[in-house]
Amino acid sequence: MGSIISMALLFVFGVMLLNADVGSCGCFKRIFAFGDSIIDTGNFRTGSMWMPPYGGTYFHHPTGRCSDGRLIIDFYAQALGLPLLPPSGPEENTGKFPTGANFAVWGSFALSPDYYRKRYNLSMGHACLDSQLRSFKTVLARIAPGKAATKSLLSDSLVVFGEIGGNDYNFWFFDPRRSRNTPHEYMPDVITRIGAGVQEVINLGAKTILVPGNFPIGCIPVYLNDHKSNKSTDYDQFSCLKWYNAFSQKHNQLLKVEIGRLRSRNPSVKIIYADYYGAAMEFVRNPKRNGVDNPLVACCGGNGPYGTGHGCDQNAKICREPSRFANWDQVHMTEKAYNVIANGVLNGPYADIPLLHAC
Repeated sequence: MGSIISMALLFVFGVMLLNADVGSCGCFKRIFAFGDSIIDTGNFRTGSMWMPPYGGTYFHHPTGRCSDGRLIIDFYAQALGLPLLPPSGPEENTGKFPTGANFAVWGSFALSPDYYRKRYNLSMGHACLDSQLRSFKTVLARIAPGKAATKSLLSDSLVVFGEIGGNDYNFWFFDPRRSRNTPHEYMPDVITRIGAGVQEVINLGAKTILVPGNFPIGCIPVYLNDHKSNKSTDYDQFSCLKWYNAFSQKHNQLLKVEIGRLRSRNPSVKIIYADYYGAAMEFVRNPKRNGVDNPLVACCGGNGPYGTGHGCDQNAKICREPSRFANWDQVHMTEKAYNVIANGVLNGPYADIPLLHAC
């Protein structure tokens, strides 16, 4: 009888292990993240994201996040059983970052300011992937000095590499006077820089890296407002701008090719592609299924089409239920949308290796 009970307990325990949330098993000990405002948790120290109505849904006060609440990176951390990722900037010179740090900065580019100055005679901000990686290496040299210690620390860490590159296109497209074809010229350089950055963290010792693609920018309110067309053929069946969505898809196609090259070069490393485009299109294709009223309208803005016409601040027109919206401030998404996107990456199908099954 005792052996039967023991076998039964072993069976139950085995089933519990198979069905346990991976985060509770300590899948990753820490997360390090790079990117732009999509995942910046407070590194950019000024701007409207530090004032209401930002942050009202979850934190009940602004935290520097460009949303009404949590971001994709926050949902990753919570699903993996880790604290929310602190911004690296405030404690770069002193913090121990036992569970990781977020180096993402609002407005960051994949390419450097020098690139745009030399090639297009444009003066850009200094936030870019280069500066984030420099900060990362500075922190690593302090908290895990020496190659062996760095490799050990990164071997059981998750690196979230982006989304990055979107601003390299936004800054150009946000000025309707510019030719929309020019970003096609430097898209290969954006992809190459992302790939080189991924290789840099691999060389430092990273073993699991999540690399997200770009969003369907043709469905974003600011694009729909600033690039509106009188031609019905410029829009797809969901009323998104076809040309701009095709542009995002081209970026993602090239990025997947680059990830394939990196996988071949680094067979012992898990490089996961996160399909943010496909996950975001869930709201556009099936808004009611996701509890969204109109996926193309911003929750915080003005009386213009798509909720445009006014910036997102205390004087803006603000929706009563952000959870009924996919877009927050005409550019960034709501906590609701980021939650659904994160779930699609954590559990599938919007990652070629669902993140909760990556270790």
